[in-house]
This record gives sequence, C-alpha cells and structure tokens, in this order.
Amino acid sequence: MTYLDQLHPWCIICLLPNMQHRVVARFRRRNDAEAHLRILRQNAPTLDYTIVFDPAVAPASPSSIR
Repeated sequence: MTYLDQLHPWCIICLLPNMQHRVVARFRRRNDAEAHLRILRQNAPTLDYTIVFDPAVAPASPSSIR
C-alpha cells in the first residue's frame, strides 16, 4: 500500500460477480465518500457499490516476531 493510499482510508468499491471487487475511489473522509457514492448510484443504478474503511496495516518485521 502506498503512502497516498494510507492517507485515504475510505474506499468505494464496486461489487463484482464471484466474490470479487474493484476499488473505484479512495477518500480521506467518509462524508466525501458518501457524496461521491450518491453520484455513482445516480449515474449507474444497476451496479452495486459500497463504502469500506481500509486501514493501512504495516507488515510485521521478522525481528519483532519472537
């Protein structure tokens, strides 16, 4: 995950068949994501979108595991 992605933890994802998904956009604030989601649902009402919080999880370094 890039530093820019870490700054934008709120994601709008498009749910696809076979349990797949695609990140459509990332935002810093949830209310920005909700506003964008309303626009997406007006323009493409047949697609299924949802908002998720995607926190950046740093991988554990081998030295910290004992």
